[in-house]
Amino acid sequence: MLFSALSFLAGLLLVQQFPVLPDSTWLIAGAVVGVILAGLRRWRGLLFVCGILWAIVWAMAGLSDRLQDQLEGRDIHIQGYVAGLPEPDERRTRFDFVITDSKQNLPARIRLSWYYPKQELKAGQHWSFTVKLKRPHGTLNPGGFDYERWLFTEGIGATGYVRDYPAPVLLSRDASWRNVAVWRQNMTDQLSRLLHDSPSLPLIKALTLGDDNSISQDQWDVFRKTGTIHLVVISGTHIGLIAGLVYFVVLRLWAWTGWLTWSPQKVAALFAMFAGYFYAALAGFSVPTQRAVIMLTIVMVAIIWQRNRRSFNTLSVALFGVLLLDPLAVLAAGFWLSFLAVAVIVYAVDGRLGKAGYFNTALKINWATTVALSPLLLFFFQQVSLIAPLANLIAVPVISVLAVPLALLSVIIMLFSPTLALKLFFLADTVLQGLWWWLSALANMPLSAITHAQPSIVSLLFAVPGILILLAPAGVPIRWLGLIMLFPMVFTKPYRPETGEIRMTLLDVGQGLSAVVQTANHLLVYDTGAKFSSQSDMGKTVLLPFLHAQGVKQIDRLIISHGDNDHIGGAESLLQAMRAGQVLTSVPGQLSSYAPQSCTAGQSWLWDQVRFTVLAPKMEGFEAENDNSCVLKIQSQHGALLLTGDIEAAAESWLLETYGEQIKADVLIAPHHGSKTSSTAAFLQAVQPGTVLIPAGYRNQFGFPHQAVVERYDAINAQWLNAADSGAIDIRVNDNAWMVRTQRQTTGKYWNNR
Repeated sequence: MLFSALSFLAGLLLVQQFPVLPDSTWLIAGAVVGVILAGLRRWRGLLFVCGILWAIVWAMAGLSDRLQDQLEGRDIHIQGYVAGLPEPDERRTRFDFVITDSKQNLPARIRLSWYYPKQELKAGQHWSFTVKLKRPHGTLNPGGFDYERWLFTEGIGATGYVRDYPAPVLLSRDASWRNVAVWRQNMTDQLSRLLHDSPSLPLIKALTLGDDNSISQDQWDVFRKTGTIHLVVISGTHIGLIAGLVYFVVLRLWAWTGWLTWSPQKVAALFAMFAGYFYAALAGFSVPTQRAVIMLTIVMVAIIWQRNRRSFNTLSVALFGVLLLDPLAVLAAGFWLSFLAVAVIVYAVDGRLGKAGYFNTALKINWATTVALSPLLLFFFQQVSLIAPLANLIAVPVISVLAVPLALLSVIIMLFSPTLALKLFFLADTVLQGLWWWLSALANMPLSAITHAQPSIVSLLFAVPGILILLAPAGVPIRWLGLIMLFPMVFTKPYRPETGEIRMTLLDVGQGLSAVVQTANHLLVYDTGAKFSSQSDMGKTVLLPFLHAQGVKQIDRLIISHGDNDHIGGAESLLQAMRAGQVLTSVPGQLSSYAPQSCTAGQSWLWDQVRFTVLAPKMEGFEAENDNSCVLKIQSQHGALLLTGDIEAAAESWLLETYGEQIKADVLIAPHHGSKTSSTAAFLQAVQPGTVLIPAGYRNQFGFPHQAVVERYDAINAQWLNAADSGAIDIRVNDNAWMVRTQRQTTGKYWNNR
């Protein structure tokens, strides 16, 4: 059964590697192959083909429900309702919106932002909006989060924002008995009123309602460093715990009554299923809870029908069920982590001779899951918590046995008696505050977590059998060999340029700029993208994941060209997370906490036979802030790169007059994102770039790059690339020639917008 499920999984997984989906004729060919395999009774081969066909059909259906190109950027009037809990921050509220009425052919589900909303948004509200939409699009960078993939797996066919004119109109709101989201919204609002002064309110919301919007970035960092995020997000662990607790209590009570017309096991299984469904509904039936409910249903139905419940058979059926209902689940890291965790627990504990005590079993499970999940954590997040075993040893029983049951019971009682619920919440709050003290202390320890370069798929394939050998029963010889098979993941060697060579990556940070320059032994970061809120900036979401994926431990030099948000916004997150040897900027006052130096024309240094020279700003400065951007030229034996920040015509003219032919470069980062006030014809003639990289955002409000500027690039026969269309752009030397690779071209998949 297990190998049959894995065959189906392999077929699904293969399709997710396709850069483009095959057309419908391939479905016919696949069906013919399936019929032949069925005739030959090659059932695993048939399941593999079925997995491929099912994934293609599902993907085609998802891609067909996307916004049409001609509707991008147009004002469109729609009506519909807010689905799920809105996500507010200091600038906007983001929410999923299901469209019920529109004159245009639009996707069924879209994701909207309402900037500085005039009214409070609630789940289940029906609104009339005028919106501007665009096709699913996000930044695409090595090591970064693929927002387009997430939108695709969530069934969201467009994103956009609400227009203030004409004014939005609230039409009505669903009753809570008709809409689970409204019920959850009412409960989270009641929790906010009841526990408004409790520091544990965000955690209680997360543990009971799956609402983690209130958890701060500092709290997420602590959970990440201690390896306890899985305890905060409602998942199979929580649902299994509650269902198991209900099963045990009902089983004992029913047997105690002596009423055995119905088997106590069957009655307990029915109550356990109901409890699991109730908890999943509280969490909004998120994807992790859906997987848990499917697995719970299979186990409990097996009890009711008195079927064989061998652990791996149950896990295999659950795997089939999840993949049939949602084949895109394989794109989520949580899918792999949750199933692998259960499989490892079964493998390490089930079927062993002798019976270990509870404490020894808990220690063994803790050790086994820590070791087994580490390769996947390195692969997906490039980070592993070294103190996770110690943190989980305390956190798992505290959350599972105390916090979750207390909080859930309090939420249920809150519906009838808020006063009594408040007393129980006080107990839950006390438990969570004590746990938070423990986790914070661990997170602040040196080397609580380590980051590492992203390992390759090949090293991951070595690690899987290595884990099986390492966790095999004690009687199996040479178990130490499993540890050796993990070494390829540890000794991953990221690409580094040779001495005298340059590698530059222009990151895709939307409407902003961030570039990373590497030589053989040094690394420089030029600008850090924009900051959007206290919880989100490009330093945190793009730059740091990229550096971690490259195995970078520290920055030798950070240059912030000037003080505009789209260049300096991510600097603080970067500097807080990673040490920088020196900070250069034209606005030292904005980074005073990090002892910056002013960048001035004439500064120069040599790294690994590569010369770095600051060409601007001039000593007395320019009138316009953009023209005071730090301009950096990087010269190697193979050619030169010119990074220009947001300079405009005045600074370009000064550079031309001051340096003449010295500003010539093979690769130019377009000044001011390709605005019509920059990239003058005279400047381009002097630089003579073979390649121009444009750091502009997709359908940005400024219209960058301007058409006149693009025509100037064409006039000098320069190859130009826009990060909005290409994703991150990698420039390196190969056989004494500059090689350009784009993220969408090399790693883009069928769901990516191209």
